[in-house]
Amino acid sequence: MKHKPLREQVLVITGASSGIGLATARMAVQRGARVVLAARSEDALTKLADEFGPRAVSVVADVGRREDVQAIADKAVATFGGFDTWVNVAGLTVYGPLREISQEDHERLIRTNFWGTVNGSLIAAEHLRQRGGALINVGSIASDLAFPFQGLYAASKHAVKGFTDTLRMELIAEGAPVSVTLIKPASIDTPLPSRARNYMDREPTLPPPIYPPSEVANAILHAAVHPQRDIFVGGGGKLFVMSKEFAPGAYDELAPAIIALQKRSQPPRKPNGALHAPQEAGRERGDPPVYVQRTSAYTRASLHPLASAGAVLGLGAAAALLLAGRPRGRRGF
Repeated sequence: MKHKPLREQVLVITGASSGIGLATARMAVQRGARVVLAARSEDALTKLADEFGPRAVSVVADVGRREDVQAIADKAVATFGGFDTWVNVAGLTVYGPLREISQEDHERLIRTNFWGTVNGSLIAAEHLRQRGGALINVGSIASDLAFPFQGLYAASKHAVKGFTDTLRMELIAEGAPVSVTLIKPASIDTPLPSRARNYMDREPTLPPPIYPPSEVANAILHAAVHPQRDIFVGGGGKLFVMSKEFAPGAYDELAPAIIALQKRSQPPRKPNGALHAPQEAGRERGDPPVYVQRTSAYTRASLHPLASAGAVLGLGAAAALLLAGRPRGRRGF
């Protein structure tokens, strides 16, 4: 399946006021597309609509509310006559031990990350069944990996993967002209940690390696024209997933290190975060304390079928070397 050139498309992007959503919207407009921007922050959306000019329209929406998501689709139809690609980006996280996180925070995260994706996907699919086009959901390497101290985030991304895979199969079974892609970013330099609800005694961060949001945006826009089933953004993330598949018990033993890598040295700055109300919208990048990769050679290669086989073989060899010296005979390996 191949879709219209990007310059002829209308894209709906949720979570468009910051991070990956904002980077995707900017790149799409630069490449000639028209965009419908959706997020909770009205001020940030107004500024972005002014920046993008007549190629953009904005909708204030909470993706956890189905009626808000329907309003996004209605705005796209009223303004541009419809849409060709729908991108579900909106998402948040909570840092801290599962036992300490309130039920209210758990439910709010699931409502945004999972139900927001469900609402957007089902409403988008109804429109695209008649028109044809692409549905693109932003999951995470946490769709395949557990992350202690981001347990509900990982659970939500596992759920997004299961839902996305099921919806894809049902659309295939009915012969709908809709491609469904799941994007799985590794750690990305966005404001996600600073906007998180934080129960830890330190300011949160992301474990390295960290990649720029432009790499995710480029993968999303590639899938809008040349659909792929899954796209990992960041070779480091793909390597972790492959290693966990080879040796899940060994990955479990990394829990203390993974927790430590998610903590900065300073105390929390804004522990309430943006879970329940918009905060720090309008920024693509964060301020990680470690080096951010310029690109991902693995991801760039995976977007082109002939190169992707070599990239996967190379990562497989790296995973084998990484695990070659692991202890034998332990339970769970």
